Amino acid sequence: MTLSLMFEVAMLVTSVCGILVAVWLLWRARNQSDLQALAGFAIMMAIWCFGHVMLFQGYEQVGIHIILANPLMPTFFLHFAIRFVNSGPVKEAMLERLYQAVPWFYLTSFAVVLQSWWIGAGDAISTLDTRSFFIFTEAGAWNLAYTVLIGMLAHGVLLFGWYRHSGNKKRSILAMFGVGAWGLLLATSFVFPSFGISWFPYPMLLLPTYLLLLIYAVVRYQILSVNAFANRALLWVAMMLVILCVIAVISVVSGRIGLQALANVPSWQLWLYSLLILVVAALIYQPLSRLISRLIYPGASLNEAVLDTWSTQLKEAQDWPQLIAIGERLLSLQIRRNVAIQLQSSAYPVQEKNDVLAIRVSRLGTDWHFTLIGWEDASPGMRLTAEVFASLFSTSCGLLERSLALAVAERKRMDEQHLVELGSLSAAMAHELRNPLNIISMAAYDAPAETRQHIQTQLKRADRLVSDMLVYSGGLSLQIVATPLRSLVASILAQAQLEGVTFELDIDETIELDADPQRLQQVFINLIDNAVSFLRNMPDGKLSIEAEERDQQIVIQVNNNGPEIDPSLQGDNLFQPFVTKRAGGSGLGLAIVRRIVDAHGGKIQHRSDSIWPVTFELILPRHFSGTDISNREFHDSK
Repeated sequence: MTLSLMFEVAMLVTSVCGILVAVWLLWRARNQSDLQALAGFAIMMAIWCFGHVMLFQGYEQVGIHIILANPLMPTFFLHFAIRFVNSGPVKEAMLERLYQAVPWFYLTSFAVVLQSWWIGAGDAISTLDTRSFFIFTEAGAWNLAYTVLIGMLAHGVLLFGWYRHSGNKKRSILAMFGVGAWGLLLATSFVFPSFGISWFPYPMLLLPTYLLLLIYAVVRYQILSVNAFANRALLWVAMMLVILCVIAVISVVSGRIGLQALANVPSWQLWLYSLLILVVAALIYQPLSRLISRLIYPGASLNEAVLDTWSTQLKEAQDWPQLIAIGERLLSLQIRRNVAIQLQSSAYPVQEKNDVLAIRVSRLGTDWHFTLIGWEDASPGMRLTAEVFASLFSTSCGLLERSLALAVAERKRMDEQHLVELGSLSAAMAHELRNPLNIISMAAYDAPAETRQHIQTQLKRADRLVSDMLVYSGGLSLQIVATPLRSLVASILAQAQLEGVTFELDIDETIELDADPQRLQQVFINLIDNAVSFLRNMPDGKLSIEAEERDQQIVIQVNNNGPEIDPSLQGDNLFQPFVTKRAGGSGLGLAIVRRIVDAHGGKIQHRSDSIWPVTFELILPRHFSGTDISNREFHDSK
């Protein structure tokens, strides 16, 4: 193959590539004016390269006129550069004015082309094999200079965009500069004959790569599917290079080892046969791959549509039961067998089912993992489907977990905001209520004794309600010190108005814990007052408080033999504010107790399995978690 023929083939390949790329860009661009302008650049480059082919085929005047239209190429590229840069966060008045002048650039370029045709700015000379090659005449210097200036202006716009943009767009512009340097290197040899330099334009043989690399640099971050195409194209290039190397070795070695017939075959024929084999192998690879996959994994019909459907529907789950239900339905429909999904996590315990086929998904560390249970006798196709689905389901578990965590954080933020508002409202109410309450108390001083006592009782109840509301709605501040538990509880019982209720105190003298004694005292006062209110009318009312240390935790039980708590109030509802059946109660006592216990890092619960009718169990840490537990201020997040 002669150099001239190679040059002609390279120009023809570039023309075909330019047309195909332009059609693809117009199809994908739709309303994107920047990519439409880039498609125009690809078309003009295809036409320009075809002009060289026309020259080689003897149509000199047609070829010269086509090549002289080269100012339109950088004009289209300038149009693209302005639209590409002047988008997103970058909106510059200068670029807007430049964009408004784009029609004038096109008009000027057409005028330069027409003038070049009129004055004969191009000519043709004979090169190797007596083929014609384009050169600029002296009158064509203006055409060349204008083309270079427009190209420099387009790259200046890109340079400005690189300075102002960030992220993927900045990376695209940087890639375009690299490709532009490659294109400049290739195109420089085009003008050598015009300056009397007798050197064959070898770099132009690689001109097809410039167009493809430029398009890839632009759309890589905009049209993601092009990356998969680039991956396959790069594989093809690598395979062809390997073939060329093999052919070179065969040409050198075959004659020396007695394969003279093979040595006599021209290298270009060997390369062409090898390339034909590569094309055939590429064409039959996908059908053969699907056929072999069906033979090895019968029954498995996984494709992108199925995976997209799975992913979309799993993302619709709002909680764990819904995610499991969707997962079981999707996989059961796919393999036509009932499948159970067993989810194991701290938030959602595993649910054992007796189905033959199951997938257990569990959280290990920071990731989710799956295990197939009962799939030993399943077909390879079914097992492959289960593994792919389980992997996708594990990913969905992680997404749902993060989504639920964000929802909890948002609810907590709203609760905190509501609590701040409630605290402000409570403080205002306390101020406004206590003034009239004091006036009522003073006005009742001269009332009859029975009436005065009744008024004082109701005033104390109102004052207690206001105090409880302030405690519940305000921020908790803990002053942590080492606190002897028995002496604290004994002092409370000694001052309490038990009204005939007997008590037992079973707390070892050695038990201490790090706590705020004032807040902890408030906990026991509320629990004791709550118990006495139900025991005072019972002839055998009894109260028992016991404590023991278990694994660096203090477990305290406050028991009484009063009436059992209504089942409808048991559980978490019992500690909600304004939930009470106690006569005269505010409904905030147990809610305050839980706030204080939570602030200490402990928990409180009602035990329905105790031998006592009513048992409240407090679990407090022996040591408060903090760097300075002798005098530490703790602000409750609630």
